[in-house]
Amino acid sequence: MGIIVTLGDAYCFSKLHKPGEASKGCILEGILYHFGEIARTENCFRCSCSRESINCCSLFHTPIGYDKENCKVVFNKQSCDYDVVQKSDPSKACFVYSRVG
Repeated sequence: MGIIVTLGDAYCFSKLHKPGEASKGCILEGILYHFGEIARTENCFRCSCSRESINCCSLFHTPIGYDKENCKVVFNKQSCDYDVVQKSDPSKACFVYSRVG
C-alpha cells in the first residue's frame, strides 16, 4: 500500500497599485475586475481586489510526477486544471502521482 501526497499549495502573487491606479477596480491581464472577491478569473485564479492591491492564487496545480515518455500535459480551461493524457491516445488519462502549485 502506498501513500500519495500532494506537494505544495496553489501558486499565489500580489500586485500593489500605484496611487489612483485602481479607481474602478483591478486590471489583470487586460481585464477589469470589480473590487471585492473574484471567484474565478479568465485564467483560473481566485483573487481579492482592493484599491491598494490585487492578491491572487491559482485554482490549479501543475503535474510533475507522471510518465513523461508516454504522456503529455494539457491545460483544461473549463475545469481550471491540467489533464495528463496519453500521447498516443489523448482520450485516455495517465496516472499522476504528484503536483505542485
